[in-house]
Amino acid sequence: MFLRLIFAFVIALISSFSAIAEDSNLLIYCGITMVKPITELSRAFEQREKNVRISLAQGGSEDLYQSAKKSRIGDIYFPGEPSYRDRHLSEGLLGDYKLAGYNQMALVVQKGNPKQVKGDAMELLRKDLTVMIGNAESGSVGQETKAILDKVGIYPKVVNKSVALMPDSRAINLALKRGEADLAVNWRATAFFPDNVTQIEAVNLDPKIAKPQALLLIQLTFSKNPLVARKFIDFVASEEGQAVFRKHGFLDNKTKL
Repeated sequence: MFLRLIFAFVIALISSFSAIAEDSNLLIYCGITMVKPITELSRAFEQREKNVRISLAQGGSEDLYQSAKKSRIGDIYFPGEPSYRDRHLSEGLLGDYKLAGYNQMALVVQKGNPKQVKGDAMELLRKDLTVMIGNAESGSVGQETKAILDKVGIYPKVVNKSVALMPDSRAINLALKRGEADLAVNWRATAFFPDNVTQIEAVNLDPKIAKPQALLLIQLTFSKNPLVARKFIDFVASEEGQAVFRKHGFLDNKTKL
């Protein structure tokens, strides 16, 4: 159902382009966590390239890929972690890419950390905490959560304890802000977004467990606007683009891991 809704949304976006020259449009399939910096950079790019209009289809990384695959419409795929490129590369739809920075998983709690949660994945099993995680089948946040919790051998226990498996990072934070959970696992950068920073905060996990994940801006091989798409990708990877990513809580593409 969720995939069908995204697919319908993408088709609606494409229909809305009819009044604009085809070679001036870009459609970016963007994972939820990166929407804010990509939206800001899209508007800046449009100001610079006056005849360009950029639209975003946003959602879970796997759902977005499947929507792009079905429609064969769009120009750039921007998933929340590199495994999506590895998984689907053999299908021939994913072309050249550039590194747009890194994101990292963290524990996310109410502002002020009232439950005194420590930076340890085992906190997810505390009996006094209500827990929420992402769905590994729909987006990068759930997939990376599973990878981390599998490392410490507690994923099935945390799934059983969770009050819900959420589709993406935005849904997790909205639920946390509504008080539906005491503790969640989410992308660290989302806790620094302006609409979140006053209500939630990140508790860092050990980087050996929560390894920073590369954010790859990937050109789709069926893009009808390859030159414009490439120009936008270069813009995001530039120092100007990286400053925007840093502002939104991401590690930039020059980070030494």
